[in-house]
Amino acid sequence: MQKLNYDSEMQKILAMTKPSVLLHACCAPCSSAVLERISSQADLTIYFYNPNIIPESEYNYRLQELKRLVQEMPSAQGIEILEGNYEPEKFLAFAEALANEPERGKRCQKCIALRLEETAKLADNLGADYFATTLTLSPHKDAFFINTAGFAIAENFHVNWLPSDFKKKEGYKRSILLSHEYCLYRQDFCGCPFSKKLKHPES
Repeated sequence: MQKLNYDSEMQKILAMTKPSVLLHACCAPCSSAVLERISSQADLTIYFYNPNIIPESEYNYRLQELKRLVQEMPSAQGIEILEGNYEPEKFLAFAEALANEPERGKRCQKCIALRLEETAKLADNLGADYFATTLTLSPHKDAFFINTAGFAIAENFHVNWLPSDFKKKEGYKRSILLSHEYCLYRQDFCGCPFSKKLKHPES
């Protein structure tokens, strides 16, 4: 697939209509800048499905921070959060064999694909126009892979992929400012025990 200007493509779609979008969210910090940017242009529902986040206490903490953000941030108030099942066994079933893979390697790609597939399934069931993810905000994530996977997964379901590269237009910097403004917990690893070894701020 030819590399697109994902941010530009997203803006074209959002400018034409106000679509319903099921937005996969990985955490509150990443969600903050995304919600601020597109909540007025789309009918958003947030989906928190992240089986890679281990242990469960970490998972629950990130979920509660996301809920708090939606309650406190004016541009996010009223947006519904749907909670996926916490099923780390689905992640570990493939991830343990890929423990030595680098970040952005096969383990991360399979993890992202798993989360996007579940988001696409739910978007189809809900009748949403598009599904999307906040993952493209992080400078540690490969926006080209995420969008390529999103388009491919969309073909298997009756729903469209909303392309994005939320780190553009200083989106990541904005998420840091919003994290400070709302005193959000900013984790120093993506979520899985393998990424924890690297200890870089993920959001």
